[in-house]
Amino acid sequence: MLKSCEKKVSRRVKPESISLSKRKKGFIPVESGFQKDEAISEARRCLGTNACESCEVCSLFCPDLCITRDEESGTVLIDLDYCKGCGICAEECPAKCIVMVEEEK
Repeated sequence: MLKSCEKKVSRRVKPESISLSKRKKGFIPVESGFQKDEAISEARRCLGTNACESCEVCSLFCPDLCITRDEESGTVLIDLDYCKGCGICAEECPAKCIVMVEEEK
């Protein structure tokens, strides 16, 4: 049986970018980069442990296509009616957020 991470998903911080009309006028950088606090937040998001980071590696490796993400909450959803319990998603999860647990009888 699979158990997915219960922690809240952290959202990616997107750097500010210039408007399309300004992009057309020259060769100035499109994205401004991160402010210091944004860079720290992104680093914590990427390097956090045991927290789902929305990388979706689990769904890419699932041979049964039974892992999806709720668009509103960002929660990982595992359709246990189709999951065969192979554990590939748990093995490939970089945050080790999905774990295999023995099924109760």
